[in-house]
Amino acid sequence: MSTMNMPWSRVRPGVLLRSGRRPDQAATTRRAGRLSLVLLLVLGLLGTPALASAAPPPVSVPVTAASAASATASAAADQARAARWGDRRLDEVSFLATHNAFANYEDSRWTSVAQTESVRRQLEGGVRGLSLDTHWYERSKWLCVISFGSDCYPSDVYLCHGECKTFAGVTYALPRQSFHGTVQSVVDFLEANPQEVVSLFLEDYVSAQQLGNSLGKVRGLDRVLFRAGEWNVREKGWPKMTDLVASNKRLLIFSDEGDREHLGVMYDKAWTVSNFWSLGDLGNDVSCVTRWSDVPLDRQEPGFRRLFTMSHQRNVPTVINAALDNGTKLRDRIDQKCRPAAGGRDPNFVSVDFHRISDGSGHTPASIVAGLNARD
Repeated sequence: MSTMNMPWSRVRPGVLLRSGRRPDQAATTRRAGRLSLVLLLVLGLLGTPALASAAPPPVSVPVTAASAASATASAAADQARAARWGDRRLDEVSFLATHNAFANYEDSRWTSVAQTESVRRQLEGGVRGLSLDTHWYERSKWLCVISFGSDCYPSDVYLCHGECKTFAGVTYALPRQSFHGTVQSVVDFLEANPQEVVSLFLEDYVSAQQLGNSLGKVRGLDRVLFRAGEWNVREKGWPKMTDLVASNKRLLIFSDEGDREHLGVMYDKAWTVSNFWSLGDLGNDVSCVTRWSDVPLDRQEPGFRRLFTMSHQRNVPTVINAALDNGTKLRDRIDQKCRPAAGGRDPNFVSVDFHRISDGSGHTPASIVAGLNARD
């Protein structure tokens, strides 16, 4: 009989069944199914607790010397922050600031200066607010030639008193001081001094793009730059100093231009109150009136208090003027004029020329600011 007429169930081994399996594979499948059924019955009788008890016990991680040392260092850092700043918020602290901090005898060859020390030495001497004038300098082949190669600088943002090409030593100085180079000095200082907080106040004569390009050259800036929007300052108020230090966001930058908040540069008119900067030519205008007529010094806003920047300098900075202005006059002006005008609050920044000079009364800008911080 031909195999073509035989029923499929009688096909000899090696020929496919209807299911597509070979006869020996089908038997194996049936045996595996029966074994699985038996295993399921056994597991049902034993229950899941038996499986749980068979699991290995959790492994405890021993406390190593490295982890203990890290915890000790963290606790020490917390104590250092608390000892340095207590429980005060940023708007409850006073800082010494310097007017035209870049115009000094050490960073460049200025003939007309407002400070005697370099920006780095000002910071090391206790200054925590720096005012800087930013200007755009377009590279000049002509200046490069007539200076015999000493003034061959690229186009960039520099620190000048006015036009960066007019009078060397007066409106600008050589070597030219790049803005990003000065900010780099500030960032380097902060990295070396992890408990400190510094603020920059820009008198800005450059575009937002030019400023942003310059800031982009500063190494480590993003690690320390404070961005008010990320801290929700408008709704929550200024953070505690200990929180600023713990987060490492310890550099605040303000500008008198309002289109650069996306750079982390705050518009000072939106975040501060400020008095008119000048004491006059003779130094006798000690009134404390607002810099902006629509932003009074005692301005009140729900849930938010602006920082108070106080300027105390004459139209022309000289050592003699600083010796007359930086002692008792400064202390009395704060007590009798500026504090009352600001609604009873102390200034957060006290900006002066020649910050180390005073009238010999024993009151210096640094000691006056320390006295403000000692007040309850």
